[in-house]
Amino acid sequence: MILIVNKWLLSGRFKGISLWPFVILQNRHLKQDVFFINHEKIHLRQQLEMLILFFYVWYAIEFFVRYLDCKDGMLAYRNISFEREAYRRENDLNYLKNRSFWAFRNFL
Repeated sequence: MILIVNKWLLSGRFKGISLWPFVILQNRHLKQDVFFINHEKIHLRQQLEMLILFFYVWYAIEFFVRYLDCKDGMLAYRNISFEREAYRRENDLNYLKNRSFWAFRNFL
């Protein structure tokens, strides 16, 4: 389910977020961006595979480990395995049909 929220609820750097089972967007125009929506759908699949709670735990731990390594929040975020998979595969609209289980591991 896609929800549209006011801009102030999301950081200026982020246009949307996936929080199972929702994709939360900054504005309604993003709903038409098929690649952005595909990126968020990849996150929903990742969340399901990790039984939702474990996804968020892993995500937070990996962010902090990467942050300790590079001391840059945005760089740490971009290097989280879940984000790397989603960014690299967002343009492939068939990716979720062929994606293997726990494919994010290929991006660690």
